[in-house]
Amino acid sequence: MSISKKEYKRVTTNSLIEMKSRGEKISMLTAYDFSMAKIVDQAGMDVILVGDSASNVMAGHETTLPITLDQMIYHASSVVRAVQRALVVVDLPFGSYQSDPKEALRSAIRIMKESGAHAIKVEGGYQIKDSVKRILNAGIPVMGHLGLTPQSIYKFGTYTVRAKEEQEAEQLLNDAQMLEKLGCFGIVLEKIPAQLAAKVARSVQIPIIGIGAGDQVDGQVLVIHDMIGMTTEFSPRFLRRYLNLFETMTTAITKYVLDVKSNDFPNSEEQY
Repeated sequence: MSISKKEYKRVTTNSLIEMKSRGEKISMLTAYDFSMAKIVDQAGMDVILVGDSASNVMAGHETTLPITLDQMIYHASSVVRAVQRALVVVDLPFGSYQSDPKEALRSAIRIMKESGAHAIKVEGGYQIKDSVKRILNAGIPVMGHLGLTPQSIYKFGTYTVRAKEEQEAEQLLNDAQMLEKLGCFGIVLEKIPAQLAAKVARSVQIPIIGIGAGDQVDGQVLVIHDMIGMTTEFSPRFLRRYLNLFETMTTAITKYVLDVKSNDFPNSEEQY
């Protein structure tokens, strides 16, 4: 069955809710710099996530925890300058919103004012309810994130699938419904059973974006460095690599080194 697709000059939070109501899947991908974001946007992406995964793929940290609010604003600003169509969502980094709703609002305001982003994303459910309310009351769009929440990796101790047990699954469903009731415009579900993700997607009116959450949600998100094969050490089941850019770039750079060493580059046509 074909799904009607509406062309948006600029994707908004309301656009995503419309897509869900029509049954149109939502495409979402990360970007962290101007050049990459420009390519992603021009390819027709609906949502660009400036993820705290920049801590891993851009800075080389083991977890997402070390990245700071200032660094997230820097990455977000670079992305926003490149984007003409996609909705730009920015992660609030670890420590900038969890414990103090006032601090959460200050962090969200800084991202919106200093980067020009369109929305923020936070990890967690009932534990951060007051922070989410405070940010939403200020008129800032919020996307939730449930399931595997990388900012809590030391609490979980593992990156394994979440919410396999009935009690945790029920809590996740309740958290999703709570986030919708508070006013969040969408939720990312990471690495949970596909059957549970489908149940969550049916239970709320806002879009559910999956990463390792099956095909019955309203859209999908991946980290761009994983999707285009710039990273090679990360290979979860949910990842589909559309390129092997690591190999392609290595071949090109190796050839450049050889051409420089052999004085083949630059040749006579490449000089002034």
